[in-house]
Amino acid sequence: MKSKLPRLSFWQIFNISFGFLGVQIGYSLQMGNTSRILSALGSNVEHLSYFWLAAPFAGLIVQPIVGLSSDKLWTRMGRRVPFIILGSLTSALAMFFMPNSEHFASFIYPVFFGAFMLLFMDTAFNITMQPFRALVGDVVSDEQRNLGYSVQSFLINTGAVIGSLLPFALDWFGVANTPAPGAKVAPTVIWAFYFGGGCLLASVLWTAITTKEYPPEEYARYHGITSAESKNKESFIQVLKDTPSTMWRLGIVQFFSWFALFMMWVYTTSAIAENVWHTLPTDSTSAAFNEAGNWVGIIFAAYSVCAAIFAVFMSKLANKFGRKSVYMWSLLLGGMGLISMVFIHDKYMLLFSMVGIGIAWSAILAMPYAILSAALPASKMGVYMGIFNATITIPQIAAGVLGGIILAFVGGNAVMMLGVAGISMLIAAASVIFVK
Repeated sequence: MKSKLPRLSFWQIFNISFGFLGVQIGYSLQMGNTSRILSALGSNVEHLSYFWLAAPFAGLIVQPIVGLSSDKLWTRMGRRVPFIILGSLTSALAMFFMPNSEHFASFIYPVFFGAFMLLFMDTAFNITMQPFRALVGDVVSDEQRNLGYSVQSFLINTGAVIGSLLPFALDWFGVANTPAPGAKVAPTVIWAFYFGGGCLLASVLWTAITTKEYPPEEYARYHGITSAESKNKESFIQVLKDTPSTMWRLGIVQFFSWFALFMMWVYTTSAIAENVWHTLPTDSTSAAFNEAGNWVGIIFAAYSVCAAIFAVFMSKLANKFGRKSVYMWSLLLGGMGLISMVFIHDKYMLLFSMVGIGIAWSAILAMPYAILSAALPASKMGVYMGIFNATITIPQIAAGVLGGIILAFVGGNAVMMLGVAGISMLIAAASVIFVK
């Protein structure tokens, strides 16, 4: 007989996702500074999207494996927590090496070492992130699931604010923001990565210590899993065939929204350098380019602040108006925010664009998972969450492959790529209509 999952206190729900705070600090440092680092190491703007392909390819392969493995695994530490700890340790190590890629020039060309560290880092982030998504579905009841994923969205965006602001804050405290003579990467970036790695480890350990996962018998009782289901050894192909239709429809929305986000992450630094600072992206060691890079951190932090604020109200809005409505209108505002960046030449006006982008980002981090987790069989929560990550990675791969082609089509103007991203986000908003 199925038993109802216990109602959790706010702080229990908070602790479940607290590790995501540190993970997102690291992830935001990666998002905001990877193009800056790779440009400094010698990559041309036309080739940046190809290097970024490392991240989604890692997620496409790793997350389903982690999801399937954590569904079947049980240890004294739980089923999801061991993967969370392993991924955080590996992520922190990669964060130490990536900004120091130039020091390995005697072994490998720096830009290729940096790209390898990007692959290594993102693989580790994926090992860490996927179990956090499944963990909320495991231990939080359906009545509290909007709150669970909204808290997760709030912590993710708080971490994003910290990660995005770190290079700017270090510059304000007097750390050099331009590389030393003969060096390639600014000390503000290097020390930001060190700090981010430490925060990641500390926050993940807090979740591991404070979160109790239910042992297999108890988990089965709470989720109504029969002994036949728990012993069922379905092939991965059969699991795919049994995928709920809700997941496929959400996948269409995810494709266009993550295509837009990838374009934004890859091209914003170059776009802002051209459109606001009037400097070429090829001049990657100049003071103007590095000021633009720091300002990208500021505006990324701004959209994360907006996302964190919206996350506080999102669960109540979803309860009142429905998850679909909140999701659709949020993506619509995000598309309008991205398109507006094409026409802005004042750095402070870009902050207004970030409001819409932040609302969309907050919804993207919560609403698909709140909708999906209610439609998934509990015995396969991990593997389906892992497969669902393909709806994040495949659009990024598509954007990475097509990025250089689209850039050439728009005359090599990086800011126009933000317009392309905005149109993609608007298509995602329209696609929500078909989600059941």
